[in-house]
Amino acid sequence: MALWRESLLAKKVLEGKTRGYRNHPQLERFKNHSEPLKAINAYLFEVWREAERRGYRFDIRKIEVVELKEKIPVTKGQLEYEFHHLLKKLQKRDPERYETLKSEKDIHASPVFLIIEGKVEHWEKGVFP
Repeated sequence: MALWRESLLAKKVLEGKTRGYRNHPQLERFKNHSEPLKAINAYLFEVWREAERRGYRFDIRKIEVVELKEKIPVTKGQLEYEFHHLLKKLQKRDPERYETLKSEKDIHASPVFLIIEGKVEHWEKGVFP
């Protein structure tokens, strides 16, 4: 899963262990958290849990299992944007899953996120109205 690899790279950036991707806009949600490393580790743990549920085997030793006291805020607009982006990918990669999800009205986020009112984040390109 690319999500696991990309999130591990984000963790390295937040740890100061890589020069690349330091200004990647999606890192803002973690950088803006009061405890960025705990936030990315908590997020990675949820990615790991979902991967386990689906039968993937990711190395949990690559992350620190932490308790996140303050959830990571994500706007409702951003959540909807990312859901529509996922649907576009599924339409080509997994048409059956696409058909299951396309009419979903109640979008759920990972438990590490707190859904707040708001629009799509400023860093997104090609945003739909």
